[in-house]
Amino acid sequence: MSRTVIQVENLWKKYRLGVISTGRLAHDLNRWWHKIRGRPDPYLPVSHGAGYSQTDAKNAGGNGDDLSSDEIWALRDVSFDVKQGEVLGIIGRNGAGKSTLLKILSRVTAPTRGLVRVKGRIASLLEVGTGFHPDLTGRENIFLNGAILGMSKAEIRSKLDEIVAFAELEKFIDTPVKRYSSGMYVRLAFAVAAHLEPEILIVDEVLAVGDAQFQKKCLGKMSEVSREHGRTVLFVSHNMAAVRSLCARTVVLEQGRIIHDGPSAEMVQIYLERDAGAQAVVEWSGLNAPRADGLIMRRVYILNDEGKLSATLNHDRPFQVCIEYELSRPMPDLQIGFFIQTLDGVGVCGSNDVGVATVETRMARRYVSRCHFPAYVLNEGHYQVQVGADSPHGSLELLTPFCLTFFVQDLERHGHGKHRLPGIIRPRLQWNIEECAGDFFQSPK
Repeated sequence: MSRTVIQVENLWKKYRLGVISTGRLAHDLNRWWHKIRGRPDPYLPVSHGAGYSQTDAKNAGGNGDDLSSDEIWALRDVSFDVKQGEVLGIIGRNGAGKSTLLKILSRVTAPTRGLVRVKGRIASLLEVGTGFHPDLTGRENIFLNGAILGMSKAEIRSKLDEIVAFAELEKFIDTPVKRYSSGMYVRLAFAVAAHLEPEILIVDEVLAVGDAQFQKKCLGKMSEVSREHGRTVLFVSHNMAAVRSLCARTVVLEQGRIIHDGPSAEMVQIYLERDAGAQAVVEWSGLNAPRADGLIMRRVYILNDEGKLSATLNHDRPFQVCIEYELSRPMPDLQIGFFIQTLDGVGVCGSNDVGVATVETRMARRYVSRCHFPAYVLNEGHYQVQVGADSPHGSLELLTPFCLTFFVQDLERHGHGKHRLPGIIRPRLQWNIEECAGDFFQSPK
């Protein structure tokens, strides 16, 4: 059984809002004098702390007396364990407490109360430039980080060429890092953290700074150090596809609390669905309507197999995506279409009405273009729709944001208690079962 390398019990962290110092020594001394005499802060703004109260702390499970009017809880009663070799994803909205949690685990900041036990050396990639001295070269910073991790010069030297090659910074390794771009910073920082053999690797959202190719390279390296070397990885990202593929387990943070903890695929789906807001129709009017060169989008909606508005569709029933628009001039080569993706940004399909229009030239009036989706296409899950218009031989080009969200349910699966099949599409395919004749395999004629 794998041993526990990170143990967090009843972790709380509070921060103070606003400017801590008044900016003048005399005012700071006056504030201190009022405090020891039990009098109110003479420099606290009247509106300071609006929206936060001692009641908030009590509702969070803490003691309301522990929070003053200018303090908030960044983490509230967080508890979890991480095993050796485990890759743990941490997801949540901005301000949920993800970075605060990683800073506490990295010993950058201390908790207000609670217990954290960590076994092993930690390498952290929290912010661009963290742990680097700007006046030192890339090579010197590699040795500096290795020394901080307790490695000898000989150990660091044996890894140097591998680190430089991974970061793809051979030409710039002897340049002071203060002249690096943010992407170069991240490449070197990740290469150092991943190759200097820490037992625990902590990676915050800084990989988003790098290009797509390097992000893919980093994800592969994190998977390798966990699978082949038994190291533990804590990974924070807003890239749900990366979390789903890299992490076997994920925790969901919301307002400083862990609200869900389980398999990554389920946790990502839960997180995305919390704010999905399934919606069967969106309408635009006035100046808010998307428009371009004589075309105005008016309405987009989804009809189920009974022709009714519905944001919840059955996997085994057809449905329609309908786009209403208004033309102020004739358009001979207009194309109306849509694109569907999953909530975590994986493209599903797109389609348009080119070649199927009932008239070659659409005159100045209001139209609706309908796309008929057959049954047994989409797998169970939430999907987003964006619509657009295009004129290949003209100047018209319009693309709306993702404006509709709908849910496809597989009642057949639920009725038989089956697990959701992987993948985006869920077609019903034809199968045959035949008994083989003879003792040997015969090639079909």
